[in-house]
Amino acid sequence: MKTIRFTASESVNLSVPQQETPIQHYLRQPRRLVATIANPKLMTPLSDNRFHLKMRPLNFLDMYRFQPSAVLKVVSDNGTVTLTSESCEILGNDYINDHFSLSLKGKLFPIEQNGTTYLRGRADLIVDVELPPALWLTPRPMLETTGNGLLKSVLMRIKQKLMSQLISDYRQWANQNNTTPATDSSCSSPKTVLS
Repeated sequence: MKTIRFTASESVNLSVPQQETPIQHYLRQPRRLVATIANPKLMTPLSDNRFHLKMRPLNFLDMYRFQPSAVLKVVSDNGTVTLTSESCEILGNDYINDHFSLSLKGKLFPIEQNGTTYLRGRADLIVDVELPPALWLTPRPMLETTGNGLLKSVLMRIKQKLMSQLISDYRQWANQNNTTPATDSSCSSPKTVLS
């Protein structure tokens, strides 16, 4: 069997607008964070910090169409959020599902520079797969370029969603938090779970 590894990494650097409630408090809300990077229709909460996510269907060399899904664990500790894949599945292709492994690790943390708060982060995605016999004669560089590009596009989609939605969701959450005392109790429950 021929096994091949595909890899991709993506980093993010976001300027955070100043609010009365610091971004560190917002980062203790795993469900809100996951909602900023995932399509709500494709995300199922399993617990306060574990989520089942389906990605959009992907095509590989116009020969294989499949839909990756994964269980992600999100942990917030002192303002640093780590995201780790716990299990994964390929929907729509039994061979690939039986012969692959996926590892996703991400980190997001606030940092102060010259009076401005920034959110910095990085995500690393690794996929190991045993090639179907139909691809055994395909040149390895072509497979690696295609596979790495596919993973890069997945991370880029997540990054774009994060950059377009996280700050606006943080603003909305901070304003609600400051104007509605009742929200204090709801935002304290994730702290208990994650402590």
